[in-house]
Amino acid sequence: MSSSTSKLKSFQNEMESISRQYNQPVPAKSIVVPTSPQGSKGKGKELTAEGDQVASIKKEAKAPQLEAEPHSTTDEEHDRLQTLLLDEPALPQARDLLAHLLLRAKGEIVLPLGRHPPLAQLWVPTDVPISLPAGEQGKAEDGWRGPYLTTEVHLQAMQRLRDIVDEIGGFDTALFQSTQPPRSFHLLRLPATSVESTIEVRCAVVGNVDSGKSTTLGVLTRGALDDGRGKARGVLFRHKHEMETGRTSSVGMEILGFSAEGHPILPSYHVGTTEANTGYDKLAFAPATARREKMGWDEISARASRIVSFIDLAGHERYLKTSLFGLTSGAPDCVLLMVGGNAGMIGMSKEHLAIALALSVPVIVAITKVDMTPPNVLEETKKQVMKILRSPGCRKTPVFVKNLETAIEISQTFTKDRSVCPVFMLSNVTGEGLELFRTLLNLVPSSEGDQEKYPVDQPLEYAITEVWSVPHVGTVVNGLIASGKIHAGDPILFGPDSTGAFQSSVVKSIQRKRAPVNSAEAGQCVSFALKRVRRAAVRKGMVIVQKTEVPPKAVRRFEGQVLILYHNSTLQRNYQAMLHCGAVRQTVRIISMDNPQGILRTGDRATVEFEFMTHPEFIKAGMKLLFREGKTKVRSSMFYSFIPASEMPV
Repeated sequence: MSSSTSKLKSFQNEMESISRQYNQPVPAKSIVVPTSPQGSKGKGKELTAEGDQVASIKKEAKAPQLEAEPHSTTDEEHDRLQTLLLDEPALPQARDLLAHLLLRAKGEIVLPLGRHPPLAQLWVPTDVPISLPAGEQGKAEDGWRGPYLTTEVHLQAMQRLRDIVDEIGGFDTALFQSTQPPRSFHLLRLPATSVESTIEVRCAVVGNVDSGKSTTLGVLTRGALDDGRGKARGVLFRHKHEMETGRTSSVGMEILGFSAEGHPILPSYHVGTTEANTGYDKLAFAPATARREKMGWDEISARASRIVSFIDLAGHERYLKTSLFGLTSGAPDCVLLMVGGNAGMIGMSKEHLAIALALSVPVIVAITKVDMTPPNVLEETKKQVMKILRSPGCRKTPVFVKNLETAIEISQTFTKDRSVCPVFMLSNVTGEGLELFRTLLNLVPSSEGDQEKYPVDQPLEYAITEVWSVPHVGTVVNGLIASGKIHAGDPILFGPDSTGAFQSSVVKSIQRKRAPVNSAEAGQCVSFALKRVRRAAVRKGMVIVQKTEVPPKAVRRFEGQVLILYHNSTLQRNYQAMLHCGAVRQTVRIISMDNPQGILRTGDRATVEFEFMTHPEFIKAGMKLLFREGKTKVRSSMFYSFIPASEMPV
């Protein structure tokens, strides 16, 4: 372990200089592949168009456009890395390129080797991987991607990749491998040096009541299957009435850690049980006493190189306000929409889907309870899901994930191509589909490192979503860093208060996933302990900014472009409704609008001036807002508005 850590540290010291060097193009050269599978230095065979290899391998390698997507890799870079792996003298260049890609992607990339099938074929549901007849290579004009490799060359490239990754102190996990044609996917991941550098993906879990949200999270994060009577969800409930009714009423938080090798980090439920002692079934459901064992967040964070944070939201209609707050304040990277196979997409499922679309968040659909649903009912549910996703309001292509290759491909696609929506068939009792779903969660790209969404070089901005008073610590706040970076001991300003003013304080300590850290940067969810601040002086919706001589300005009135998605009557001056904007949740009223008639109906667009009813808030131009009527018990009385806000002085 010590040698691996020393290699990792020396590698990280080199990465910055390597990144600067890669602004220069590498000259193209003829590719020579040694005939020995061990990569000996004997005579090699030159790849030509007339031989049994595809000539595209030796096409001229161009310098990658590094500025296009700073936190992801491109197909051109993947092909170039494959080209360098096949040329033994170019292996040092392959190492440098891989180091640069890992640096840019925060220590994690998914690398394809070989020629892969078209996405259109992968989106067709099938239980077996796509293969070609022996001797066929797959044509680029038919959509096949990447260079063609023979079995010998493919195995050699895999071995060289493992050697390079091991040299820099990382882990190479072969996620998928096929022979017709030879191809594979590799997860290349560096172990996290500390909790501060651990990659995090935030996933909001929504859906109608009794659709299996909490049960699925209990199975995913605890490892043991459900008994069909709701035991897996019991460990997630926080209140007595949730235990009694079996329904979530608050915003729950759960995490699932993945190691550097790509394995989920789960508690050892089966230690001492009959199944574990006999080795009969390591995934058997454990007794209740063992099931309630759990790993602490700090223990998971210390062992994980990737953390998936689940935001478990309420499905009942009466708790819609709570679910809305979790969706807007949590800034999820993706939304997991749970649909009960026996009930279909009913109730609040459509409302939650509409909110996710309004917030432009990628959507994953999971159809649960497939073990207990009759086949004809399950088929009707699948048809309903497909119809809704393909409707003009969604315009998404549903992709039923039934094999590992499709799960890997769509994990790298659906966050960029919003027209694609992965659909999983899950059973928390039999375990059907859970491994494919865990694979997707292990590979979904994180928004951390996206300089456009979370700029690190900008001044600090931190939105407060939770406030506690901890004994012997004081006031503790939790939230998301929207921009900038902060260290323990930094002076800050928090506000606005009821008068729009900001107060000064100091960040005593910082925790991430309940583990102490020294610093945090944009895109991370962290908690701060504030020095000499009363609990009553802080509320949800406040922001923490860097201390300056001129504090930021709060606004009482603002205007924005409004699209009325639905309302059963009209909106006019002095109309009041609840507004959600990030962590801000407050009633506003309409002051004026640019509509000549002075009223707005469903489908209308207008520039509307709003006023906060209680106190000023801190909002900025370009923020996304949801505008909702307060009568949440009547579905026909709710509507949502998408408002890019612009500031106006108080």
